[in-house]
Amino acid sequence: MTIAPSLLAANFYQTGPGGRAVGDSGADWLHLDIMDGHFVPNLSFGPAVVKAIRPFTKLPFDVHLMCSRPDILLQPFVQAGADRITIHVELAHLVTDLIWKIRSLGKQVGLAINPPTAMRAILPHLSQIDSVLVMTVNPGFGGQPFITETLPKIQQAAAWRRERRLKYHIAVDGGIDFQTVAECARAGADTFISGTGLFGRPNLKTAVAKMRKLAAAAAPKSH
Repeated sequence: MTIAPSLLAANFYQTGPGGRAVGDSGADWLHLDIMDGHFVPNLSFGPAVVKAIRPFTKLPFDVHLMCSRPDILLQPFVQAGADRITIHVELAHLVTDLIWKIRSLGKQVGLAINPPTAMRAILPHLSQIDSVLVMTVNPGFGGQPFITETLPKIQQAAAWRRERRLKYHIAVDGGIDFQTVAECARAGADTFISGTGLFGRPNLKTAVAKMRKLAAAAAPKSH
């Protein structure tokens, strides 16, 4: 079970120390939501902020580009310290080229899918990626309630992984807390991105350990 706190929910006045806190929490990745105000109706932060956080932790940086023009951002975020870059399948005809570019930069590739998008959109790319990110809210803002109707998408991603003998992570992001983490794990998810569900707790380390335990307990035994 991979636990990835989302920095979007941290105290932005303590962004660097927030990265250190995640590094000391027992988490596996640090998730960084990059929003351009166009692909989603919100702005977050850019490569300079990611570069500033990098010295505070050795955790892998999982950079999620919710952006209309990720092609111009790949190199800057790699230089800033990204280890994995996730793009959106909603970018349609741009996806294949973006996957190739991320690979050519020596980084892992994630492919995200929004709640309204049919799962068949990711099917052509499954063998080329390291993770499928099922958005369990409509992206753009933290603290939204979990959309239960996304659970069949997780099940579909898990079924395809079994059938095709692939090894990609199945990640979920949006409304992930101590209740919904178990629902997602039961459906086949193995990577849990959580913002307020973790940073909103009094002790981040305790919260990460509890979330991991709940996910492991709910996961199918054959996983």
